[in-house]
Amino acid sequence: MSIDQLHNRIRKLKNPSMVNFEITPDDLPPHLLEQEGSFSRAYDRFCRELLDTLKDVVPAVRFSSGMLLMMGEDGCKLLCNLLRFAKTLGYYVVLDAPEILSPMTAIFAAKVLGSENYPCDAVVISPYIGSDALKPFLPRCKEGNQALFAVVRSPNKSASELQDLQFGTRQSHIAAADMVSRHGENAFGKCGYSQIGALVSAGNPDILRSLRVKYPRTFMLVDGLDYPSGNSKNCSFAFDKFGHGAIVCVGASITAAWKECDSTGEDYHIHATQSAEKIKRNLTRYVNVL
Repeated sequence: MSIDQLHNRIRKLKNPSMVNFEITPDDLPPHLLEQEGSFSRAYDRFCRELLDTLKDVVPAVRFSSGMLLMMGEDGCKLLCNLLRFAKTLGYYVVLDAPEILSPMTAIFAAKVLGSENYPCDAVVISPYIGSDALKPFLPRCKEGNQALFAVVRSPNKSASELQDLQFGTRQSHIAAADMVSRHGENAFGKCGYSQIGALVSAGNPDILRSLRVKYPRTFMLVDGLDYPSGNSKNCSFAFDKFGHGAIVCVGASITAAWKECDSTGEDYHIHATQSAEKIKRNLTRYVNVL
Protein backbone atom coordinates (compact mmCIF):
# COMPACT_ATOMS: atom_id res chain seq x y z
CA MET A 1 0.00 0.00 0.00
CA SER A 2 1.30 3.43 -0.97
CA ILE A 3 0.12 5.01 2.29
CA ASP A 4 2.07 2.35 4.21
CA GLN A 5 5.23 3.39 2.36
CA LEU A 6 4.79 6.97 3.55
CA HIS A 7 3.98 5.81 7.07
CA ASN A 8 7.11 3.65 7.18
CA ARG A 9 9.37 6.39 5.75
CA ILE A 10 8.18 8.81 8.44
CA ARG A 11 8.83 6.24 11.16
CA LYS A 12 12.25 5.34 9.79
CA LEU A 13 13.50 8.93 9.74
CA LYS A 14 11.43 10.00 12.79
CA ASN A 15 10.50 13.04 10.77
CA PRO A 16 6.83 13.83 9.94
CA SER A 17 7.61 16.53 7.35
CA MET A 18 7.97 16.83 3.58
CA VAL A 19 9.54 19.48 1.33
CA ASN A 20 7.53 21.34 -1.29
CA PHE A 21 9.61 22.32 -4.34
CA GLU A 22 7.13 24.88 -5.64
CA ILE A 23 9.24 28.06 -5.67
CA THR A 24 9.53 31.45 -7.36
CA PRO A 25 12.53 32.68 -9.41
CA ASP A 26 13.43 34.97 -6.49
CA ASP A 27 13.99 31.92 -4.28
CA LEU A 28 16.67 30.50 -6.58
CA PRO A 29 20.24 31.41 -5.61
CA PRO A 30 21.49 34.05 -8.10
CA HIS A 31 24.62 32.10 -9.00
CA LEU A 32 22.50 29.21 -10.33
CA LEU A 33 20.56 31.50 -12.65
CA GLU A 34 23.79 33.10 -13.86
CA GLN A 35 25.56 29.80 -14.46
CA GLU A 36 22.63 27.91 -16.00
CA GLY A 37 21.22 30.74 -18.11
CA SER A 38 17.51 29.95 -17.62
CA PHE A 39 15.07 29.38 -14.80
CA SER A 40 14.22 25.84 -15.91
CA ARG A 41 17.85 24.66 -15.97
CA ALA A 42 18.65 26.47 -12.71
CA TYR A 43 15.55 24.98 -11.07
CA ASP A 44 16.53 21.48 -12.24
CA ARG A 45 20.00 21.80 -10.73
CA PHE A 46 18.62 23.38 -7.56
CA CYS A 47 16.14 20.55 -7.02
CA ARG A 48 18.63 17.79 -7.75
CA GLU A 49 21.24 19.18 -5.39
CA LEU A 50 18.69 19.68 -2.60
CA LEU A 51 17.11 16.27 -3.15
CA ASP A 52 20.52 14.64 -2.83
CA THR A 53 21.36 16.69 0.28
CA LEU A 54 18.08 16.01 2.12
CA LYS A 55 17.54 12.34 1.25
CA ASP A 56 18.46 11.13 4.74
CA VAL A 57 16.62 13.94 6.52
CA VAL A 58 13.08 14.19 5.10
CA PRO A 59 10.92 11.25 4.01
CA ALA A 60 8.87 12.88 1.26
CA VAL A 61 8.88 15.60 -1.37
CA ARG A 62 6.19 17.41 -3.32
CA PHE A 63 6.17 18.89 -6.82
CA SER A 64 3.57 20.90 -8.72
CA SER A 65 2.73 19.85 -12.27
CA GLY A 66 1.06 23.21 -12.84
CA MET A 67 4.20 25.16 -11.99
CA LEU A 68 6.49 23.03 -14.11
CA LEU A 69 4.20 22.87 -17.13
CA MET A 70 4.00 26.66 -17.16
CA MET A 71 7.74 26.70 -17.88
CA GLY A 72 6.93 25.81 -21.47
CA GLU A 73 8.18 22.91 -23.56
CA ASP A 74 11.01 22.14 -21.13
CA GLY A 75 8.61 21.87 -18.20
CA CYS A 76 7.04 18.53 -19.06
CA LYS A 77 10.39 16.82 -19.54
CA LEU A 78 11.72 18.46 -16.39
CA LEU A 79 8.74 17.24 -14.36
CA CYS A 80 9.23 13.65 -15.50
CA ASN A 81 12.97 13.71 -14.83
CA LEU A 82 12.67 15.23 -11.35
CA LEU A 83 9.99 12.75 -10.32
CA ARG A 84 12.20 9.88 -11.48
CA PHE A 85 15.26 11.31 -9.73
CA ALA A 86 13.38 11.76 -6.44
CA LYS A 87 12.12 8.18 -6.66
CA THR A 88 15.62 6.79 -7.25
CA LEU A 89 16.78 8.52 -4.06
CA GLY A 90 14.08 6.74 -2.07
CA TYR A 91 11.70 9.61 -1.42
CA TYR A 92 7.96 9.24 -1.16
CA VAL A 93 6.91 11.50 -4.06
CA VAL A 94 3.76 13.61 -4.06
CA LEU A 95 2.54 15.44 -7.18
CA ASP A 96 0.07 18.33 -7.20
CA ALA A 97 -2.35 18.19 -10.13
CA PRO A 98 -4.23 21.52 -9.97
CA GLU A 99 -5.25 21.32 -13.63
CA ILE A 100 -7.92 18.67 -12.91
CA LEU A 101 -11.01 20.78 -13.50
CA SER A 102 -13.27 18.37 -15.34
CA PRO A 103 -14.24 14.68 -15.23
CA MET A 104 -12.40 14.00 -18.50
CA THR A 105 -9.20 15.56 -17.18
CA ALA A 106 -9.49 13.45 -14.04
CA ILE A 107 -9.90 10.26 -16.09
CA PHE A 108 -6.84 11.08 -18.17
CA ALA A 109 -4.77 12.13 -15.16
CA ALA A 110 -5.60 8.92 -13.31
CA LYS A 111 -4.16 6.92 -16.23
CA VAL A 112 -0.87 8.81 -16.58
CA LEU A 113 0.02 10.11 -13.09
CA GLY A 114 1.93 7.37 -11.35
CA SER A 115 2.91 5.72 -14.64
CA GLU A 116 6.47 5.26 -15.89
CA ASN A 117 6.41 8.76 -17.41
CA TYR A 118 5.12 10.46 -14.26
CA PRO A 119 6.28 8.27 -11.35
CA CYS A 120 4.71 9.44 -8.11
CA ASP A 121 3.36 7.76 -5.00
CA ALA A 122 0.48 10.15 -4.38
CA VAL A 123 -1.47 12.85 -6.20
CA VAL A 124 -3.00 16.03 -4.74
CA ILE A 125 -6.27 17.15 -6.32
CA SER A 126 -9.15 19.49 -5.54
CA PRO A 127 -12.44 17.68 -4.88
CA TYR A 128 -14.47 20.85 -5.36
CA ILE A 129 -15.76 19.82 -8.79
CA GLY A 130 -17.37 16.92 -6.92
CA SER A 131 -16.71 13.21 -6.69
CA ASP A 132 -15.95 13.11 -10.44
CA ALA A 133 -12.47 14.31 -9.45
CA LEU A 134 -11.89 11.37 -7.11
CA LYS A 135 -13.57 8.39 -8.77
CA PRO A 136 -11.06 7.80 -11.60
CA PHE A 137 -8.27 7.42 -9.03
CA LEU A 138 -10.10 4.97 -6.78
CA PRO A 139 -9.12 1.72 -8.54
CA ARG A 140 -5.38 2.42 -8.23
CA CYS A 141 -5.86 3.55 -4.64
CA LYS A 142 -7.82 0.45 -3.66
CA GLU A 143 -5.21 -1.75 -5.35
CA GLY A 144 -2.63 -0.03 -3.15
CA ASN A 145 -0.56 1.35 -6.02
CA GLN A 146 -1.17 5.01 -5.32
CA ALA A 147 -2.50 7.35 -2.65
CA LEU A 148 -4.65 10.42 -3.18
CA PHE A 149 -4.84 13.62 -1.16
CA ALA A 150 -7.92 15.77 -1.72
CA VAL A 151 -7.82 19.42 -0.71
CA VAL A 152 -10.29 19.70 2.17
CA ARG A 153 -9.13 22.99 3.75
CA SER A 154 -6.27 24.87 2.09
CA PRO A 155 -3.97 27.21 4.09
CA ASN A 156 -4.16 30.34 1.93
CA LYS A 157 -5.57 33.50 3.51
CA SER A 158 -8.77 33.70 1.45
CA ALA A 159 -9.68 30.00 1.78
CA SER A 160 -12.39 30.78 4.33
CA GLU A 161 -14.35 32.74 1.71
CA LEU A 162 -15.58 29.44 0.23
CA GLN A 163 -14.22 26.54 2.27
CA ASP A 164 -15.69 27.64 5.62
CA LEU A 165 -19.15 28.55 4.34
CA GLN A 166 -22.01 27.08 6.34
CA PHE A 167 -24.49 24.87 4.47
CA GLY A 168 -27.18 23.57 6.78
CA THR A 169 -25.40 21.72 9.57
CA ARG A 170 -22.02 21.51 7.81
CA GLN A 171 -19.29 23.82 6.61
CA SER A 172 -18.15 23.25 3.03
CA HIS A 173 -14.77 21.80 4.07
CA ILE A 174 -16.60 19.25 6.25
CA ALA A 175 -18.68 18.23 3.23
CA ALA A 176 -15.41 17.73 1.34
CA ALA A 177 -13.95 15.71 4.23
CA ASP A 178 -17.09 13.56 4.37
CA MET A 179 -16.70 12.80 0.68
CA VAL A 180 -13.03 11.90 1.15
CA SER A 181 -13.84 9.61 4.08
CA ARG A 182 -16.70 7.93 2.23
CA HIS A 183 -14.61 7.16 -0.84
CA GLY A 184 -11.70 6.04 1.31
CA GLU A 185 -13.59 3.10 2.76
CA ASN A 186 -12.19 -0.32 1.80
CA ALA A 187 -8.84 1.23 0.87
CA PHE A 188 -6.99 0.94 4.17
CA GLY A 189 -3.32 0.16 4.51
CA LYS A 190 -1.71 -2.02 7.17
CA CYS A 191 -0.97 1.18 9.13
CA GLY A 192 -4.72 1.64 9.57
CA TYR A 193 -5.06 4.71 7.38
CA SER A 194 -6.88 5.06 4.09
CA GLN A 195 -5.23 5.53 0.71
CA ILE A 196 -7.59 8.50 0.22
CA GLY A 197 -6.28 11.30 2.42
CA ALA A 198 -7.04 14.96 3.03
CA LEU A 199 -4.97 18.11 2.58
CA VAL A 200 -5.66 20.42 5.53
CA SER A 201 -4.42 23.76 6.82
CA ALA A 202 -1.66 24.18 9.39
CA GLY A 203 -3.19 27.50 10.45
CA ASN A 204 -6.44 26.17 11.90
CA PRO A 205 -5.87 24.13 15.09
CA ASP A 206 -9.59 23.88 15.89
CA ILE A 207 -10.34 22.49 12.44
CA LEU A 208 -7.43 20.04 12.72
CA ARG A 209 -8.64 18.83 16.10
CA SER A 210 -12.19 18.27 14.88
CA LEU A 211 -11.07 16.55 11.65
CA ARG A 212 -8.76 14.18 13.54
CA VAL A 213 -11.57 13.19 15.90
CA LYS A 214 -14.24 12.85 13.22
CA TYR A 215 -12.06 11.05 10.66
CA PRO A 216 -9.69 8.83 12.68
CA ARG A 217 -8.61 6.78 9.64
CA THR A 218 -7.96 9.64 7.21
CA PHE A 219 -4.29 10.39 6.61
CA MET A 220 -3.70 14.16 6.58
CA LEU A 221 -1.26 16.23 4.57
CA VAL A 222 -0.93 19.37 6.70
CA ASP A 223 -0.10 22.28 4.43
CA GLY A 224 1.04 25.82 5.21
CA LEU A 225 3.59 25.58 8.03
CA ASP A 226 5.37 28.41 6.16
CA TYR A 227 2.33 30.66 6.49
CA PRO A 228 2.18 33.23 9.33
CA SER A 229 -0.72 31.34 10.93
CA GLY A 230 1.08 27.98 10.81
CA ASN A 231 3.15 26.55 13.64
CA SER A 232 4.27 23.17 14.92
CA LYS A 233 1.82 23.07 17.81
CA ASN A 234 -1.09 23.62 15.43
CA CYS A 235 0.16 20.82 13.18
CA SER A 236 0.37 18.38 16.08
CA PHE A 237 -3.44 18.19 16.31
CA ALA A 238 -3.52 16.31 12.99
CA PHE A 239 -1.58 13.35 14.44
CA ASP A 240 -2.90 10.45 16.49
CA LYS A 241 -1.59 9.52 19.93
CA PHE A 242 1.19 7.42 18.37
CA GLY A 243 2.46 10.29 16.21
CA HIS A 244 0.97 8.69 13.10
CA GLY A 245 -1.62 9.64 10.49
CA ALA A 246 -0.20 12.91 9.16
CA ILE A 247 2.71 14.64 7.50
CA VAL A 248 3.51 18.37 7.47
CA CYS A 249 4.44 20.09 4.22
CA VAL A 250 7.11 22.82 4.29
CA GLY A 251 8.21 24.97 1.37
CA ALA A 252 10.24 28.17 1.39
CA SER A 253 11.29 27.76 5.03
CA ILE A 254 13.58 25.03 3.70
CA THR A 255 14.10 25.74 0.00
CA ALA A 256 14.71 29.47 0.54
CA ALA A 257 16.32 29.22 3.97
CA TRP A 258 19.49 30.79 2.54
CA LYS A 259 17.63 34.09 2.11
CA GLU A 260 16.66 34.23 5.78
CA CYS A 261 20.34 33.88 6.71
CA ASP A 262 21.48 36.79 4.51
CA SER A 263 23.54 34.35 2.46
CA THR A 264 24.63 34.84 -1.14
CA GLY A 265 22.98 31.50 -1.84
CA GLU A 266 26.11 29.55 -2.76
CA ASP A 267 25.71 27.50 0.43
CA TYR A 268 21.93 27.13 0.08
CA HIS A 269 22.02 23.37 0.59
CA ILE A 270 23.62 23.84 4.04
CA HIS A 271 20.93 26.30 5.13
CA ALA A 272 18.21 24.02 3.75
CA THR A 273 19.52 21.07 5.76
CA GLN A 274 19.79 23.13 8.93
CA SER A 275 16.24 24.41 8.47
CA ALA A 276 14.88 20.91 7.77
CA GLU A 277 16.52 19.62 10.95
CA LYS A 278 15.14 22.55 12.95
CA ILE A 279 11.61 21.96 11.65
CA LYS A 280 11.93 18.29 12.54
CA ARG A 281 12.99 19.22 16.10
CA ASN A 282 10.11 21.68 16.44
CA LEU A 283 7.54 19.16 15.24
CA THR A 284 8.83 16.33 17.40
CA ARG A 285 8.53 18.54 20.48
CA TYR A 286 4.79 18.02 20.06
CA VAL A 287 4.64 14.80 18.02
CA ASN A 288 6.37 11.66 19.27
CA VAL A 289 6.64 9.36 16.24
CA LEU A 290 6.53 5.79 17.58
